[in-house]
Amino acid sequence: MKLNTSIYAMAAMALGTGSVAAQTEIDFWHAFTGRLGELVAEQVQTFNDGQDAYTVNASHKGNYSETLNAGIAAFRAGEQPHILMVFEVGTATMMGAEGAIKPVYEVMEEAGADFDSDAYIGSVKGYYTTADGRMLSLPFNSSTPVLWVNRDKLEEAGIDPNVDLSTWQQVGEVLDQLAEAGVDCPMTTAWQSWIHLENLSAYHDVPFATRDNGFGGTDTELSLNGPVQVQHIEQMGQWAQDGKFVYAGRRNEGGANFRAGECALFTESSAGYAGIKSEAEFAFDVRPLPYWDGVDGAPRNTIIGGASLWVMEGHEAEEYAGVAEFLNFLSSSDIQAKWHQDTGYLPITSAAGDATREAGFYDENPGTDVAVKQMTMNEPTANSKGLRLGSFDQIRGIIDEELEAVWAGDKTAQEALDSAKERGDQLLRRFEQASR
Repeated sequence: MKLNTSIYAMAAMALGTGSVAAQTEIDFWHAFTGRLGELVAEQVQTFNDGQDAYTVNASHKGNYSETLNAGIAAFRAGEQPHILMVFEVGTATMMGAEGAIKPVYEVMEEAGADFDSDAYIGSVKGYYTTADGRMLSLPFNSSTPVLWVNRDKLEEAGIDPNVDLSTWQQVGEVLDQLAEAGVDCPMTTAWQSWIHLENLSAYHDVPFATRDNGFGGTDTELSLNGPVQVQHIEQMGQWAQDGKFVYAGRRNEGGANFRAGECALFTESSAGYAGIKSEAEFAFDVRPLPYWDGVDGAPRNTIIGGASLWVMEGHEAEEYAGVAEFLNFLSSSDIQAKWHQDTGYLPITSAAGDATREAGFYDENPGTDVAVKQMTMNEPTANSKGLRLGSFDQIRGIIDEELEAVWAGDKTAQEALDSAKERGDQLLRRFEQASR
C-alpha cells in the first residue's frame, strides 16, 4: 500500500510528450469545489502523469447530497461511475444498496493489490468497515470539528487571545465579554447537527441513537433528546436570543463570516484549514472543541465527518484493477501527508501522520495536530465510534428544522429535540422495513 510518489514523478518524466497506448478510463465523481476541488484535481493529475495504464476522469457533481443522489440515479440508468464520493451519513444507505456497490476489500483482493486495512487509524477505519474489519469503502477526506478562534477579534475586545476555551462554561464567559464589547458576531457555526448534536454526544460519551448508534442493526431509535443534548441546545438557544451566537445556515455558510473576520469564535471542521489559511487576514488559532465540564466521561473523542470513496458495481475487471491502483495511490504516505497538511483533513493512515510529524509540520503550524489528538486521545466507546443510521441525510434535515426553531425562540430545546426524535424515528422505521 505504501507507494513512493517519486516513482510516479520519474515515470511521468520518462513518458515525456511521446504517444502512449490507449489507457483504461476510470470515472471518479466527487463533491469538492474551490480550494479542495483544486487539490483533488492535483492528486488526479499526479496519478495520471505517473503511469500510462489508466486515466482517472474526476467530475464535480454538486454538494454531498447532490453527489450521492447523482450516483444513485446513474446506477439506475446503468451509467454509474467507477468511484463515488459519499459523505459519512450516507454510509448506511450505501451498505443497503445491494448490487450497487463493490466492497473495497473485494476490489483489492481481486486486483492482487498490496492493501492493509490495519494501516488506517482506528477512529477512521471503524466507520467504513464491517463488524469483522473488512473495508467497505476507502476513507478519503475525514475531518472532525474544532474551535476556530480569531485572535485579533478577541484582542480588539480587550480579551487575552490566549484565554482558555476548553469548556463551554469558559466559552460562555468569553461570549459575554465579546457582547459587552459590541462585537456583532461573537460566535457562529457550520454543520450544526454534526457539531452540536452528533459530535456533542460522542464527546460526552452519551448515545445519539440506540443499538450502538446504529452499528448494531437497523432496528435503532434516536436518543438525541437526553439531558446533555438538551442542556447544550438550551444554552445555544439562549446565546442566539442574546445575539452571542449568530446562526448563518445549515451547511458552512458561517465560514464566509469567519474568514472575513466578522466572528470571534467558529465551530467548524478541521478541514476549514485550507480556506481559512488562504483567506483570513487575521491571526487565528485552532483549538479543541469545547466540552461541558461536569459531565462524566467528557471529553471522550469526537467523531469524523467528511466522506469515503465507494466503488460501484457493473464495470470490467481491468477497470477495477485501475481503481485499486488509484485508491492505493490516494492512501500512500506521501499523498496522504500532503493532503492532510494542505487541507486540515485527518491523515487517514498512521504512516501519514508520522511523516507529517517527522517533517516538523506541526511545530511550524501550531494547532494543526489538534484534530488528530482529539480523535485519538481516548479509545472510542460504543457512543463515540461513530454513527450508522439509515436515511440520515433526511434526518439531518429534520434536526436542522428543529434547531432553527430553537434559535428563533419558537421552541424550547426539549420540545425541539423530542420532535426531532419522533420525526426521525419514523424515517428509521421506513429504512428498517426497506432493508429487510
